[in-house]
Amino acid sequence: MEPPPSHLLAVVVPVRDEAPNIPPLVAEFGTALAGIDHEIIFVDDGSTDDSQAVLAALAKERPEIRVLRHTGSFGQSAAILTGVTAANAVWIATIDGDGQNDPADIPDMLQRAWQEERPDEPVLVAGRRVRRKDSAMKRIASRIANGVRARVLHDGVPDSGCGLKLFRRSVFLGLPRFDHMHRFLPALFASIGGRTVLHPVAHRPRVAGRSHYGTWDRLRVGIVDLAGVAWLQRRACRPVLGAGGADAGSPASLEVAR
Repeated sequence: MEPPPSHLLAVVVPVRDEAPNIPPLVAEFGTALAGIDHEIIFVDDGSTDDSQAVLAALAKERPEIRVLRHTGSFGQSAAILTGVTAANAVWIATIDGDGQNDPADIPDMLQRAWQEERPDEPVLVAGRRVRRKDSAMKRIASRIANGVRARVLHDGVPDSGCGLKLFRRSVFLGLPRFDHMHRFLPALFASIGGRTVLHPVAHRPRVAGRSHYGTWDRLRVGIVDLAGVAWLQRRACRPVLGAGGADAGSPASLEVAR
């Protein structure tokens, strides 16, 4: 049995070769999260630049920073899973390490989660980039991928690729785990009876480093993942306890919602 969480919020930041983007991001965390009990977990997914040294130096200066490192590059979903598993907090916020997401959006997303959460209905607050600062080719590819995903999964989310998301740690750790799962969180939450709340967030141009995602490679891999998530949706089984359960002095009746 796990001990009770010691923080309200953990911010999980997957990074790979983002050395110049890390210090300004940490400075923004300090401003955005002032007054919120939090920890920041950087997961270095096998960087080959100076990211590890930069993170080690920052962790010595800032006690709220924890640094984990993969021995190689295992992908963004693996880095997020590593960070969430290691977190000691009730709520998790994920944010990209390239500086394109704005940490100032996190407090409002946390407030939105408190407002929107319902008993037995897990909530995912997903950022929606209102003015994307990516290249035209990247925006077109994203629009195609989001359109195909929406038609197959019917998740109602037009921007599943936004790195800013907020959810309960305990709920995330109960979801199916697979590569690229971070792109399908709305559908995965729906499969367990949860819902997604869209929250408009800022988006900024990349000022240093380069993206590690190939436009067409992402689309090709996404098709395979899409088929798998669609299968999970069809197989979802959410038991619903009916009236006259064991607490009422009679055997619990069980209705299976499919």
